[in-house]
Amino acid sequence: MQIPKVLLVNDDAASLLALETALAGATRGNEYELITATSGQQALREVLTHEFAVILLDVNMPGMDGYQTAEAIHSHPRSAALPIIFITAHYPDELHRLKAYQAGAVDYLFTPVIPQVLQTKVRVFVELTKYNLALVAKTEELARLYDDLGAQRLQDLERINGELELEVAERKLAEQRAHELSIRDALTGLLNRRALIHQLEHAVAFADRHAGEFALLFLDLDQFKRINDTLGHETGDELLRQVAARLLAAVRASDVVARLGGDEFVVLLAGPGAAANAAGVARKIEQANQQPYEIGGKQVRTAASIGIGLYPQDAANAATLLRNADFAMYHAKRHRRGSIVFFREELNTLEVERARWAAELQQALDGDELTLLFLPKADMDSGALAGVEALLHWRHRSLGLLAAPAFLPQVNDRALLERVSEWTIGAACAQAARWRRQGQSLPISVNLAGARIEPALAQWVATHMEKCGLEAGWLELEIAEHLLSPADEARPVLQALRAAGVRLAVDDFGSAGASLTALRDLPFDAIKIDCAFVRDLGAPGGADMVAAIIHLARALGLSVLAQSVDTDEQLAQLRALGCDQYQGAMVSQPLAADTVSDLLASAGAKHSTITSRTQIRPPHSLPKNEDNVDE
Repeated sequence: MQIPKVLLVNDDAASLLALETALAGATRGNEYELITATSGQQALREVLTHEFAVILLDVNMPGMDGYQTAEAIHSHPRSAALPIIFITAHYPDELHRLKAYQAGAVDYLFTPVIPQVLQTKVRVFVELTKYNLALVAKTEELARLYDDLGAQRLQDLERINGELELEVAERKLAEQRAHELSIRDALTGLLNRRALIHQLEHAVAFADRHAGEFALLFLDLDQFKRINDTLGHETGDELLRQVAARLLAAVRASDVVARLGGDEFVVLLAGPGAAANAAGVARKIEQANQQPYEIGGKQVRTAASIGIGLYPQDAANAATLLRNADFAMYHAKRHRRGSIVFFREELNTLEVERARWAAELQQALDGDELTLLFLPKADMDSGALAGVEALLHWRHRSLGLLAAPAFLPQVNDRALLERVSEWTIGAACAQAARWRRQGQSLPISVNLAGARIEPALAQWVATHMEKCGLEAGWLELEIAEHLLSPADEARPVLQALRAAGVRLAVDDFGSAGASLTALRDLPFDAIKIDCAFVRDLGAPGGADMVAAIIHLARALGLSVLAQSVDTDEQLAQLRALGCDQYQGAMVSQPLAADTVSDLLASAGAKHSTITSRTQIRPPHSLPKNEDNVDE
């Protein structure tokens, strides 16, 4: 019987030699014949000349790349079912893996390839080919003996063939199971240490090529030995399985979770912003482990001490990063069980500072330390008071009165920020209702820079408007540009707000590059020009930029407000360009609610360009929109 052939295709001489070396033992043992090609065209010629058990195909080749070569091979009836294993060092991501499978690949490997893994995968198809050849031989033998041996002999041979096919299928399944066992932890199903090191090395190589970064979280369960000793190893094993499940639920599908052994786990966070998000993911894991585990009718409690290492900041290679993250975890365990520690001290200081701000802000919410000041808006043509913007402030016990930009960026607890946003909406609606009861109806806007555009936002606003009896058109939400993406998720929430009678404005327009499509498709009423454009009015091209923004707003049917207008020159230029409203030193500094009330109540009182209550105009009516319930 002939020896199966394997085709190895790679244009890089070093890679070709390395792969040949990895397969050398099998070729010396005459298990199969290895044929090489250095281009897609040469590979096609070899396929027309020989029959192969499997092709090992490089992805990144000049001229005809691996995907094109695979499609050409499978387009010929003679080689349509020929198995192809892609091998690449350039595209270690799921999109290229999917592209390979769409091109007909049976597997997709990243270099450096573990020789044993490569040999095992090749051996599966070689053995399959051998058995197929044996089947052909048996079939030919069956044809020769059919006339001589009769129907009974035919049945015997068919049975033999069936058993042979079943054995081939069982061997293939066994190979697949063996591969899974080689990379998976048997208890939890997570990746094992060997597979993690492989993933880490790939992450390092990818980060080096693309000037990227990633984070490594090293976890150790607290009091696990005591749980094992007092409740038994079966309880300990079930606890490890449940911890693994919670870890997987706490991270993205693209993140890597592994068990190193015992009660030690590792999470690899790759992709853009991985290092910046490491603390947030660690806190999410920490909070997930604070809930008790139900095991055998009992509640078992544990916590995870977490050490965080960043690449390339904290190490030059995978092994060192793993060791440094382990070192940080050890310090977390020694400092306070269940805590989070970065390998670098300055990051620990930053994390402690953020935790302090979050705790104090929580106390501020509970202790009624938050307040609103109101920044007037003036009409560009008349100077009449056109409304106010509610600005969040904190009466800090030791630092005094703090504006929101001084403390909100220090807090990254999303749930806490949403509580603050809801409080701000409620307080603004209540103040607008008080002014209205005093006969001083005044449009009021609220900045939502810290909130997410999600259904709960529309529910908060509608609830507070109904509670305060605030009519449509008197509340405006200023939404930061960066919250508008993706537009498909923001659109239904903004439409619900518009249906509730809320005006919508894009805040700091020009600072985050909102797409024109989003502005066109989302139901906005106004845009606020970012203060940087106002400051640059006197610079070359500055007026042109503001004019372009105003023209864009006009084309979209939006009104325009300029913020931080501090000089007569800026005011004159904005008026000439057709801006509708303005804020800043040329109008007023932020005022307390009582001061605004006094200002409105004084028939002839004036403050800067703010005129009396008789000049206050009602808010612009909402433009026609199919989502407005008033229509």
